[in-house]
Amino acid sequence: MDPDLPPHWLHPKDIAAARAAQAEMATQVVTQDALPARIALIGGADVSNTRFDPTKRVHAALVTLDATTDAARAVATETRIADFPYVPGYLGFREVPALRAAWARLAVKPDVILVDGQGMAHPRGLGLACHLGLILGVPTIGVAKSRLVGEGEPGPEPGDCVPLVWKGQRIGTVLRTRRGAKPLYVSIGHRVALDTAVAIVLAATRGRRLVAPIRAAHDAANAARRGALE
Repeated sequence: MDPDLPPHWLHPKDIAAARAAQAEMATQVVTQDALPARIALIGGADVSNTRFDPTKRVHAALVTLDATTDAARAVATETRIADFPYVPGYLGFREVPALRAAWARLAVKPDVILVDGQGMAHPRGLGLACHLGLILGVPTIGVAKSRLVGEGEPGPEPGDCVPLVWKGQRIGTVLRTRRGAKPLYVSIGHRVALDTAVAIVLAATRGRRLVAPIRAAHDAANAARRGALE
């Protein structure tokens, strides 16, 4: 483990320590752009697991795609037993250690990672995308398929978006990426401003609801889970 990282950011001893870690990390999230002017390589992160799995395994995947063609440049996975229980709102402590291990083996690193999960659109401002971005020290964006907190409903056309607002604060953007499809919930992860995050996500959908890097990471994580079951 990086000696500069507080141990409880990855391995808190209990829920109280996890809550304290989230509060600390939330103050460290960078909400402005600190990434290359041109995104050449775009990453995706996803984790496959079953909360009722008696072995408590998580199957994490990170992928790097060419940002223009979606051609795969690198894939890495990690399967391990989670050392933190399944508690909604604290899933980063189950999943980030496995994602960090996969990152270490990812041969080609992306300029930004699109994470299947929340970023700042989280009750304590510290969803999976923020947690991962801080631990890795890389730009991340939260791209969630469902709402955790907040209100907002965009228009029906691709590109329509509205602020995601919770307790009077904007915590993200609700983005329609395909006509007739449910919207995505985009929020800052780390080192990417919200407007930039929305533009990157919309460009990566290629006319589909979900972004290509997360689709690829989802497939890789599921393949890792199936391989662990064989």
